[in-house]
Amino acid sequence: MSNLIEAPIDGETLLRVLNARYACKKFDDARSIPDETWDTLEEALLLTPSSYGLQPWKFIVITDPALKAELAPHAWNQAQITTCSHLVVFCAKNELSDEDVKKLMDATAEKRGIDATNLEGYAQMISSTISARSSEDVLNWNKKQVYIALDQFLLSCALLGVDACPMEGFVPAKFDEVLGLTDVTATVIATAGYRAKDDKYGELAKVRYDKSDLIERR
Repeated sequence: MSNLIEAPIDGETLLRVLNARYACKKFDDARSIPDETWDTLEEALLLTPSSYGLQPWKFIVITDPALKAELAPHAWNQAQITTCSHLVVFCAKNELSDEDVKKLMDATAEKRGIDATNLEGYAQMISSTISARSSEDVLNWNKKQVYIALDQFLLSCALLGVDACPMEGFVPAKFDEVLGLTDVTATVIATAGYRAKDDKYGELAKVRYDKSDLIERR
């Protein structure tokens, strides 16, 4: 069966959704994202593309008010942290190993119904690519890919009518410490929920440069 589907929404609808999306600065802390909606957003995260399909990340989902309050000082006490329904910490794997490659090959063989031995050449190529990089390069590579997941999450939120805010204003090392992270490191965070009625930023006009300033066709 083909995975190809016809366009689920038209261009006008997509642009309307993207224009309505904004970085929510204050959430209605009395409203929570329904479980069904959140489950869909988690599935959307799992469907994020990654280089070679290695999925070099982990997503920490936080709804516990006490834990959000503990993290808030390490994000300059920005209101989004404590008023959001869900806080997602997007983490990058600190390293990639042959075990990561083997895990991917085993999963690929199982999902696609093929013999894992047929993937040995591909596995060797991936391992060689990883080993040719320094540890610092691998971590930076993984961090860049985490932003692909962030983008997928933000767009998915917008399509489901959930407000969100991407945030780099936090201290990763402190988040790692509070959350007990050792194999991964906090890279970027996003808060999600529903905007507060008094969040003035939701009413402001979106400021974007003209297409001619940013897009060049050749």
